[in-house]
Amino acid sequence: MKGLRVVVAEDSALLREGLRHILADAGHEVVAGAGDAAELLDAVAAHAPDLVVTDVRMPPAFTDEGLAAAVELRRRHPGLPIVVLSHVVGRTYAAELLETATTAVGYLLKDRVADVPQFVAAVERVAGGAVVIDPEVVRRLLAARRDASPLAALTPRETDVLEGMAQGRTNGAIASALRISEISVAKHAGNIFAKLLLPPAADDNRRVLAVLAYLRDRPDGTGLT
Repeated sequence: MKGLRVVVAEDSALLREGLRHILADAGHEVVAGAGDAAELLDAVAAHAPDLVVTDVRMPPAFTDEGLAAAVELRRRHPGLPIVVLSHVVGRTYAAELLETATTAVGYLLKDRVADVPQFVAAVERVAGGAVVIDPEVVRRLLAARRDASPLAALTPRETDVLEGMAQGRTNGAIASALRISEISVAKHAGNIFAKLLLPPAADDNRRVLAVLAYLRDRPDGTGLT
C-alpha cells in the first residue's frame, strides 16, 4: 500500500512517538500528533489525513473521549479510515464504533502494537476499507456467547470463519489461514448469515452485521466493557 498520511492521537508522548516510528518504518507518514480529543479534531481538519489512529481514553476524564472524537470524525468526514486503540477488551466501545461506521474502522488492543507486522497489516487493511476487530476481542466475545443463541448454532468451523471476518480478512486470507478452499469459506459465510438471521444484502455489510451480532449480544458478568 502506498504511503499513508496519518494523524495519531495518544496522550502518552512516548507511545505517540513509538507509533510514528512504526508507521514511518512501514512507509507511512505521521503528519500530526494529538494529545487530546480537541487536538485530534483540529489536526484532522488541518491536515486531511488518509487515516487516524486514536486511543479510546484521553484527557481530561480518560473515559471515552477518543472514541467520541472518532465517531464525530466519521460524521464530519464520512469514509475516513479510523483505528481505535484500547487497553481493554471493550465490547461496548467496539459495538459503538461499528454501529456508526461499517467500513474502514478498526478496534485493536494496545498490546497489538508490540507485534509490529500484525499491527501494520491491520492498519493497512482499515485504510483499504476493511473492518478489523482485534483477534483477542473476537475470541473473548465469541467464548462469552458459546452457550447462547443464535451464536450457539454456529459450528466450530463457522466460528473460525466469523473470527476471520471480524479481523477484516478476505475470503482468500481466511481460506489460507484455515487451509480450506475459498468456496468453502463462502459456504460457511452463507451459513453464518443464515443462522444469525441476517437478511440478503451486500456481503461486506452482512460481514459487519455478523460481527455486531455478538458484540451486542452477551450475558452480564463476562467482564467485558
